[in-house]
Amino acid sequence: MPLKPPPAIIDTNVLVSGLITADEKSPVCLILDAMLAGRIVFLLSADLLDEYRKVMLRPKIKKLHGLSESETDKILTEVVSNGIWREPTSPEAAPDPGDSHLWRLLRSQKGSLLVTGDQILLKQPPEFASVVSPVTFVREFL
Repeated sequence: MPLKPPPAIIDTNVLVSGLITADEKSPVCLILDAMLAGRIVFLLSADLLDEYRKVMLRPKIKKLHGLSESETDKILTEVVSNGIWREPTSPEAAPDPGDSHLWRLLRSQKGSLLVTGDQILLKQPPEFASVVSPVTFVREFL
């Protein structure tokens, strides 16, 4: 029986991969389904939501998932309705400066973890939190 998942931060690459994969049983798809169904506790911030939307609306990504802008916004509205909103303010530096908002979000909730496919973040987690792959998250918590 899986453990109760800690509050998670779902990186943009996981959410977008869940939208574009053809394999409904893939870890990224299972995570996205759990987010939309409210089966996991996950954290959001304005920066993360903005990144989700910008990436989902990139022409190349949009072509892969086939969603209109209004359909994208509908999915993001559902994500927001099931997530826990945080306004992180502490300065944090991630290995990739573009991901520092993820470190700040991790810092905002003790015991939270980041779910990502980004190898740099997986190999260089912050000292104060865990970073796991989608496969590990699904195996241990879903």
